[in-house]
Amino acid sequence: MGKIAFMFPGQGAQYIGMGKDFYEQIAVSKNAFQTASKVVGLDLEKLCFEENEELNITEYTQIAILTVEIALLYALEEIGVKSDINIGLSLGEYSALVASGVLSFEDACKVVRQRGIYMEKEVPAGQGAMSAVLGLDANMIEDCLANVEGNVQIANYNCPGQIVISGDLMAVTDAGKVLTQAGARRVIPLNVSGPFHSQLLKGAGDKLGTVLDTVTINDIRLPYVANYTAQYVKDKNDVKELLKKQVYSSVKFEQSIKMLIEDGVDTFIEIGPGKTLSGFVKKIARDVKVFNVEKVEDLGLFGKV
Repeated sequence: MGKIAFMFPGQGAQYIGMGKDFYEQIAVSKNAFQTASKVVGLDLEKLCFEENEELNITEYTQIAILTVEIALLYALEEIGVKSDINIGLSLGEYSALVASGVLSFEDACKVVRQRGIYMEKEVPAGQGAMSAVLGLDANMIEDCLANVEGNVQIANYNCPGQIVISGDLMAVTDAGKVLTQAGARRVIPLNVSGPFHSQLLKGAGDKLGTVLDTVTINDIRLPYVANYTAQYVKDKNDVKELLKKQVYSSVKFEQSIKMLIEDGVDTFIEIGPGKTLSGFVKKIARDVKVFNVEKVEDLGLFGKV
């Protein structure tokens, strides 16, 4: 029998009302919201369930998504659905760490709250940018970026034909023109508050390192994949440095999924808001099973795994 991987999405998947049915119907999920609120001193129920402007601001988005993902994870675990391996995209890596027993949920809340603040504030508004590049091979994009002046790099290897670039506003704009001329089907500027996963965020990564130094890294109970390496993390002493570098380095999601499939994973369960990661996986490999847990009724799928 093949292996099961839990996948946790990152920033951008959030919406008002995410996780509300779990909060209302499942005690372990409600407890996750209450725990997060207590740890970070925010009203997570209000942030996630009531109309507000804060949910789309990075410093609040990140803790909100983490809370929802762990609330859903607890509900899944309670009905006996377990993973063999865990992976998250960017912010989602923290949910994977909780699922793998590496971080307590409380410590993950503490770190992610600060991560959101540092990433939000590191680069002044309007100085950085990100764009999605569609329909161009990753190697071609890397070659093109090498010839663009300024700070621009690949931020996310999402799936074949979808790469995200990040860096200085001018460099990202220039790169968009070069990539279009090189054959990209579209280059779409993203509505984000900073040049995430670029070298411009190294300061945020360094600040995050000081927060990581205050939390406990536990033994790795279940394998998890680091965004920075697209490989399993074998030594818990590597975790903090990998999370620090993740802030300003490329997220190698496509490479990670290919590695997992080679290692025998044939079932992927996306846990959290939206279906973004499921879409990526289907473009990477069509012959694997992909499920989503976003609503309480989704728990009924798991007679099928």
